[in-house]
Amino acid sequence: MLLMLDYGTFFEFIPADKINTQSTTACHIGEVAQGVNYAIVISTNGGLWRYVIGDTIEFTSLNPCRFRITGRTKHFINAFGEEVIVDNAEKALEAACRATGAIISEYTAGPVYMGTSARGSHEWIIEFEKEPADLNNFINVLDETLKSVNSDYEAKRFKDINLVKPVLRSAPKGPSIAG
Repeated sequence: MLLMLDYGTFFEFIPADKINTQSTTACHIGEVAQGVNYAIVISTNGGLWRYVIGDTIEFTSLNPCRFRITGRTKHFINAFGEEVIVDNAEKALEAACRATGAIISEYTAGPVYMGTSARGSHEWIIEFEKEPADLNNFINVLDETLKSVNSDYEAKRFKDINLVKPVLRSAPKGPSIAG
């Protein structure tokens, strides 16, 4: 992606391995290097001040400034106060696989924000090595397990008031981008 530097956002970058240390020093765009994993900090002319957005990036070019997203500073979903952490997700996926005979190659999940005609939810994108015969049963087990291991998620899912049942998208099998 191309980093747009002239639209009212000031960017700072903290080396990702230093994000949770006492001696965290941010650098500006003229001080970044290619191949280093950075957490992004933004300040805007709209009043946002030194906000760590949670994404980590690596610059692939410095002129022009291009980057690729490499991950997150913290791995959890908390768009609605549900605080689903990686451990919750892995327990729920393990239970869903065990119940349905599915095997997962890769997965990701994220929030689907509330709209004018829709409530919030989580969207799971899963690449299956072996897809379950019944995707709805997989989703049900995933959802029920998340409720059982995370009381905040359970409270947000109560009667579908804040969150509705997760959405599952099955990704096509493909080669790993890492290998």
